Amino acid sequence: MKIRLGYACISQSLEENFKTYTYTRYQEEKNQEKLESIILSNLFHLKKILIYNNKNNIHFFRITSNLIPLATKEEVNFDYYLKYKKIYQQITKEINRKNMRVDFHPNEYCILNSTKKEVVRNSIHILNYHYNLLTYLKIKDPILVLHIGSKEFGKEKSLTRFVNNFNQLPKRIQEVIAIENDDKSFNIEDCLKLSEKIKVPVILDYHHHQCNKTKTPLEDLLPRIINTWNKTPKMHFSSPRGTRKKDRRPHHDYINPDEFISFLKILSKLDQDIDIMLEAKQKEEALFRLIRNLKYKTNIKFLDETTFVI
Repeated sequence: MKIRLGYACISQSLEENFKTYTYTRYQEEKNQEKLESIILSNLFHLKKILIYNNKNNIHFFRITSNLIPLATKEEVNFDYYLKYKKIYQQITKEINRKNMRVDFHPNEYCILNSTKKEVVRNSIHILNYHYNLLTYLKIKDPILVLHIGSKEFGKEKSLTRFVNNFNQLPKRIQEVIAIENDDKSFNIEDCLKLSEKIKVPVILDYHHHQCNKTKTPLEDLLPRIINTWNKTPKMHFSSPRGTRKKDRRPHHDYINPDEFISFLKILSKLDQDIDIMLEAKQKEEALFRLIRNLKYKTNIKFLDETTFVI
């Protein structure tokens, strides 16, 4: 089975970073030229990251949700495609150059099962924005990663709210959603239960699973998780910041190689190609450090800088 490793959102190796423009500042300045300049800067920076990824044979990447500032604000109505069409096309070319897999993970404000109508409405705006970007970039296998969200009034009612609101979404958005277990409220079995109802893929987050375990052993759940996918499954892996209770949920700067090797041993029984997103604060630097440890600690066969077989 083949494993490809990826990282999320920003590169530690490139000196630049994505720029922001807060709604408060925009209200004060009403500076459309500044907004457009930031958008263009962010798009060019994304292109640089993708070029960097291709040169380092990194085939899996999560694009930041902060690419287009203010795009989810109803009060700020502007076009973020036509003026930037050429750079979108350049970005698409980089994505396709080595068949890189990219996705989005909308932020914590996207709560589809909220009990508050305005939060659900804003969540739909957020999903529309991300779907637009998937479309503009012509992503071949589009995925938007969502947590189930609120547990208000209990799990069953919360799952029902998710199903009801999911069914109100346009079909095009329903078709790109995948759900991920979280570290407090909804474990991987809850995600599988929900997936059976709405027929979406399930993403295992191993760190979240360690924080919010199921009674059923993970080994027994993995085949069910894999069966929710009709393409190469993706999973998330990170290491806890520390061993104390308050440090178990936050992500570490790097990946614990021994924990990752143990995870690979579990996965090896599946005989299934998997893409693993590393969620470490040191981004691709954590990825490359993990790879150096894998080469030292195991006899794993590497196909290129970030791809190996087990």
